[in-house]
Amino acid sequence: MAESRRYISLADLEKHNKPGDLWISIQGKIYDVTKWGDEHPGGALPLLNLAGQDVTDAFVAYHPGSAWKYLDKFFTGYYLKDYSVSEVSKDYRRLVSEFSKMGFFEKKGHGAFILLCFVALLFTVSLWGVLWTDSTWVHLGCGGLMGFLWIQSGWLGHDSGHYQIMMSPRLNRFAQILTGNCLAGISIAWWKWDHNAHHICCNSVDFDPDLQHMPFFAVSSKFFSSLTSYFYDRKMNFDSVARFLVSYQHWTFYPVMCFARINLFAQSFILLLSKRKVPNRGQEMLGLLVFWIWYPLVVSCLPNWGERIMFVVASFAVTGIQHIQFCLNHFSSSVFVGPPSSKDWCEVQTGGTLNISCSSWMDWFHGGLQFQIEHHLFPRLPRCHLRKISPFVMELCKKHNLPYKSASFWKANAMTVGTLRAAALQARELTKPVPKNLVWEAVNTHG
Repeated sequence: MAESRRYISLADLEKHNKPGDLWISIQGKIYDVTKWGDEHPGGALPLLNLAGQDVTDAFVAYHPGSAWKYLDKFFTGYYLKDYSVSEVSKDYRRLVSEFSKMGFFEKKGHGAFILLCFVALLFTVSLWGVLWTDSTWVHLGCGGLMGFLWIQSGWLGHDSGHYQIMMSPRLNRFAQILTGNCLAGISIAWWKWDHNAHHICCNSVDFDPDLQHMPFFAVSSKFFSSLTSYFYDRKMNFDSVARFLVSYQHWTFYPVMCFARINLFAQSFILLLSKRKVPNRGQEMLGLLVFWIWYPLVVSCLPNWGERIMFVVASFAVTGIQHIQFCLNHFSSSVFVGPPSSKDWCEVQTGGTLNISCSSWMDWFHGGLQFQIEHHLFPRLPRCHLRKISPFVMELCKKHNLPYKSASFWKANAMTVGTLRAAALQARELTKPVPKNLVWEAVNTHG
């Protein structure tokens, strides 16, 4: 029976990796997902980035067991010749299976409900402080509370994008629009588009949008070659302006993070107003409209322009903590140039991430990002289980000699600033009219 099967080589599979011709392999079976790109819940970009490869580990990571039954309609009839599974992939898939049997992917606890109540309380207190008190200091504190509200709603939006935090898909969608668009002014559609690419292409300087912050930041001298961003479909020019800004990026990092939310506002509108296919575009726009009605209205209720500016700056600066947290997990980790390789799924996910070590009572502050390695390996896993599975992940990494890096919040900040400083000094070196010092470059190149 096996002799009647039709086989293709990996080289032949790799040819099917362009728009209009997307083939993938899952457990050695070849699937044509070209037409699925427009309907894929995760968007077309993950399919395009991983096309032409065996994507079993990525599929297992992102899809529940119920998704397997939908694969048959994409089956081409071909099998991958000489298909094999590495030892690390075997152990990784075994862990996914064991966690599934233990119910970890289904048991979400009451964290989302409690956090939603907490967010509602923060909103009520902040609104009360603005409308019913005359104290400047209270108004300043309310601005800070608003920023803290955005952080907590951001964790909810992050969770709801990875797995269903509510009782039904419809309620989960409502939670996404509420916590992302309505409360925070950030399109959940943009976030999912960006975040899916980040997970699939973790720490690829030209494919991972979470590293592409030119002209303000460059975590590696690899950006000095004016690479093309395959996410934004544009060239990241390392011109004189970028060189100047990058040269001082270790000084400007925290000030820029205080106002990084402005970029998220802009990216949300850029996507929704673009010609890209955006699911539920009307809902997304309506949610943003809600935010841009209530937030300016609250600010306008303050007695003078000084306090209004103070309120906005406080809310932006406090939520800047979350933007810093996003950077800590990846900026100081190794980076690479080029598309992701699904055959090295575990190696890429562990090599590009950094955990934040903290006590369990501080888990609420980090929103799951303190176990970033666990989250990248098991993105569907509710964050209430990340601490439980950490020993299993450490054992996996130790057995297969994979990196498992962890640092305290303050140490991670120092590592991030150190990475930015190293790249900044290299950018300054480029401005000197002397031949490039290849030895210095080899010693100091990050990643």
